[in-house]
Amino acid sequence: MFVYTKQYGLGAEEEDILVRCVSVLGNLADQLYYPCEHIAWAADAKILHVDAARWWVLSTALWGLSLLLGIVSQRPRSTRGAVEARIQSELMTLLSNLADLANAVHWLPPGFLWAGRFPPWLVGLLGTISSLLSVFQAARASGWADKAAS
Repeated sequence: MFVYTKQYGLGAEEEDILVRCVSVLGNLADQLYYPCEHIAWAADAKILHVDAARWWVLSTALWGLSLLLGIVSQRPRSTRGAVEARIQSELMTLLSNLADLANAVHWLPPGFLWAGRFPPWLVGLLGTISSLLSVFQAARASGWADKAAS
């Protein structure tokens, strides 16, 4: 994630200013999410003597923010020849982010939207949907899915 954020920088290559700003904020949320999650884990493991619950809430909130920003940044910005493939890719990213966002809200403290209300099967289904969409997109990006289809 750090390498991607460093390469993206402030998004100078991005033509759309809104997408650039949202992407930079999303990268910032991603960079903050991981240390917060590790601190929460270390607190649960009694390695650090801090309130794990607060760090879990913060890491989950950053995850949700990153997902929301990812959803907002999904705007058409392709050349005419690649529009259909780009729309399909962005739709899969949008669906994956929505499934992850639903799960992120579920793991926030009770009382916030639908936090804690999903049955285990729904949490698993949303995670599976998100993972399968991500795997499919990675396969398409590497050209493997296109080779397998032909």
